[in-house]
Amino acid sequence: MGLLLLLLVLPPLLSDLVQVSFSFPQSFDSDFTFTLPAGRKECFYQTMKKDATLEIEYQVIDGAGLDVDFYITSPNGNILYFDQRKSDGVHSIETENGDYMFCFDNSFSSISEKIVFFELILDNMEPEGDPNSWKDLLQGGELLDMKLEDILESINSVKGRLSKSNQIQGLLRAFEARDRNLQEGNYDRVNFWSVVNLAVMLIVSCLQVYMLKNLFNDKRRSRT
Repeated sequence: MGLLLLLLVLPPLLSDLVQVSFSFPQSFDSDFTFTLPAGRKECFYQTMKKDATLEIEYQVIDGAGLDVDFYITSPNGNILYFDQRKSDGVHSIETENGDYMFCFDNSFSSISEKIVFFELILDNMEPEGDPNSWKDLLQGGELLDMKLEDILESINSVKGRLSKSNQIQGLLRAFEARDRNLQEGNYDRVNFWSVVNLAVMLIVSCLQVYMLKNLFNDKRRSRT
């Protein structure tokens, strides 16, 4: 009898849990890599809600100097953060309703383009409505010895850790790309100067042989 009661109650409860999953506090993250030409500025926009959190982390992974100007403006046009000629940075903002603009500026460079990686993390972007409205959908939940609040807390914890792991992996990929570009640049410079040094050594060797040959070559003519 107990098993039959459990089978009758469990399907609607699982169905309610599926509906509940859409009302979890949402956390979005995305990353993007783009090429910033010399003498240019690129701006991006992100629509935010009140009492949410916007976190942005950027890194210049290739280009001469590995630096760029960066700034963030609020929906009313105020500059919140400004970084001048930096290779990386992290900023977190408690937002209000409106569009936030963040720009990468390479106008100070007239020759070298830059490759920039950045990642956006948006927290507390909940959908409209009461986050506890899922409790009204439960039927027969008192018959099961389960604490749905604990289940939701565990799921949110796992979701947050997975999001953080994904963020760290993205940053590690950006670090790896920057280090690889630096190593390839150093490799090209070492090869270039090695060829230059080899050419100089060959020229000096030829000059030394020529000068020694002239020293031992007696061009004086004997009188007859």
